[in-house]
Amino acid sequence: MAKVVIVTGASRGIGRATALLAARRGWDVCVNYLGSTDAAREVATEIEALGRRALLVRGDMGREDDIRAMFAAVDRSLGAPDAVVCNAGITGKAGRLEDLETETLRRVVDVNLVGVVLTAREAVLRMSTKRGGRGGSIVLMSSVASFIGGAGEWLHYAATKGAINTFTLGLSREVAGEGIRVNAVSPGVIDTEIHAAAGAGERVARLVPNLPMPRIGTAQEVAEAILFFMGGEAAYSIGAVLPITGGR
Repeated sequence: MAKVVIVTGASRGIGRATALLAARRGWDVCVNYLGSTDAAREVATEIEALGRRALLVRGDMGREDDIRAMFAAVDRSLGAPDAVVCNAGITGKAGRLEDLETETLRRVVDVNLVGVVLTAREAVLRMSTKRGGRGGSIVLMSSVASFIGGAGEWLHYAATKGAINTFTLGLSREVAGEGIRVNAVSPGVIDTEIHAAAGAGERVARLVPNLPMPRIGTAQEVAEAILFFMGGEAAYSIGAVLPITGGR
């Protein structure tokens, strides 16, 4: 029987690469998205062309009602998830702290932290062997910003990712005895739309020449790490935050 994975923010970038790689390796996929309807449909079509089931679920991962509804839809259509990838995240506009608007701060915290905690909660409720589940894997999305601080650009974003690192460690220890493995990946400068969306499209060209490995990373390279944590190859890994950074 095929395994089921939920990938949040799966219409573009790392989420898209993860959803497609999972399908190629035999997983049925819930493709969560919010605004990019056409792109999400394209991902679902590609998954089905690979012979796997795809469930499109539109939902805001910063809203508890949408998170609950997503899991309920998966329960009905695909069955309980074997893996959940909490990929959905936002940066807000790049800039210094004194220019940060409270509304932006609250939205970034809601999506990047509160929503991730609630998503993990729903996953644990279904996966925990203590509750009759069959175990599974939860993969969270950190960032190199959590280690270097995001000064002058995304201090607020970096703070949420630092919290994700702590949550990864704590939750992994809490549920390891219930058949659930919790780990995170920590991408560096990756070739996605996130930079331009934050009004910092030039930062890639500025940062890459100074990296020990002087090139931009790809969404596919991050997806490979996520699939590693989803699979049996990582059976003894919990609480890890794996850098995919080119040495940044």
